Amino acid sequence: MSNPTIPLTFLLILTYSALLSQSIIPSRYDGFVYRKRAASTATVLIEAFYDPVCPDSRDSWPPLKQAVDHYGPTVVSLIVHTFPLPYHDNAFITSRALHIVNELNASATYHLLNAFFKHQERFYSEQTLNMSRKAVLDKVIDFASSTLGNSMQSAINSGFNDSATGTKTRVSFKYGCSRGVFGTPFFFVNGFSIPFNDSEPINYNGWRNIIDPLTTKQRNI
Repeated sequence: MSNPTIPLTFLLILTYSALLSQSIIPSRYDGFVYRKRAASTATVLIEAFYDPVCPDSRDSWPPLKQAVDHYGPTVVSLIVHTFPLPYHDNAFITSRALHIVNELNASATYHLLNAFFKHQERFYSEQTLNMSRKAVLDKVIDFASSTLGNSMQSAINSGFNDSATGTKTRVSFKYGCSRGVFGTPFFFVNGFSIPFNDSEPINYNGWRNIIDPLTTKQRNI
């Protein structure tokens, strides 16, 4: 009797090889560094993969942010990567807006991410079902501009006409896939994935329980 794991393993290898062959190595490490703090391997490094229109991503953000702020930049670093889920209609366009803004003014990126989370329902599939792609794009541009200042509207609009911003958004998604990310939110701490349960998301105390032992180990090194 043939072993079914052999063809399955071979298929997974082929899929992973194809993914890598299609990947574009970015000029710098992917992601948005929190508060423009230089992420350092000398700290506890947290990486979060978020979809701007994912309710679970939205709900997981406040306790993570609270925990990172509690420890400060000398103890904990945070990088957020966009991971637009294909079954959220406006995930890619809102993720792309974040990449555009990050290029224009990195200090505004998290302000826009917070706004997307706060007003997420405006970009749910049901809210834009009968809108054209152009109308949805205009809605995202207007939202980002009103959030960050209308003076940025022209630059944000130009960003959507620049194919490089689309490439960066796809690179983020491919990077997540290469690390085994399959949904959002998805977390890594010092390179190791942290299990996430939709019914029991990680709260502030949960993050403290993860990070505290690691900071103790840092002090003992």
